[in-house]
Amino acid sequence: MARYTGPRVRISRRFGTPIFGPTKYLERRNYGPGVHGPKSRRKHTDYGLGLIEKQKLRYYYGLMERQFRGVYERALKRRGVTGETMLQILETRLDNVAFHLGLGTTRAAARQLIGHGHVKVNGRKVNIPSFALKVNDVIEVKDTSVSRQLATKSMEMSTSRAVPDWLSLNKEGFKGTVMRIPTRDEIQPIANEQAVVEFYSR
Repeated sequence: MARYTGPRVRISRRFGTPIFGPTKYLERRNYGPGVHGPKSRRKHTDYGLGLIEKQKLRYYYGLMERQFRGVYERALKRRGVTGETMLQILETRLDNVAFHLGLGTTRAAARQLIGHGHVKVNGRKVNIPSFALKVNDVIEVKDTSVSRQLATKSMEMSTSRAVPDWLSLNKEGFKGTVMRIPTRDEIQPIANEQAVVEFYSR
């Protein structure tokens, strides 16, 4: 399974956004990486701005370029606003929902939990992090000591993050349910999705 394994703080500094979660290092150095320090840089073209917004979303959800392009193409075929539909597809991925439920302290950790076979969807084991969830789908941790122990540790460390309103969580049963598809306001994207759509539609 392909994934980004390079420096994370460097990426966050490049975009000026905590892509991989809060970091004190970004607060101390809130300018781009490189030997030139906080000197002003040249202005970006429209293409460059679209590329930046696309890269923000791609790193945020932990997708490689081919996967992310596939999400855009799926959104393009559906009815509605393409940018919002794309965000909804990204948000309802199994790894992202598991992260929101607290089953992983990060999206990468949630992805690993799923990949190792600790998660079930509607009673069946699913080890595909990109699995697309639908309304009323039930996500639960396998009823084994190892799986429950891993999930308990992650949930204890994720108490500071609130579970979104479009999801419901049963902590005692290690279960979560997709109540509805989230709206754009609930997703609060870190990037301008319309710029991403325009970037790909060139």
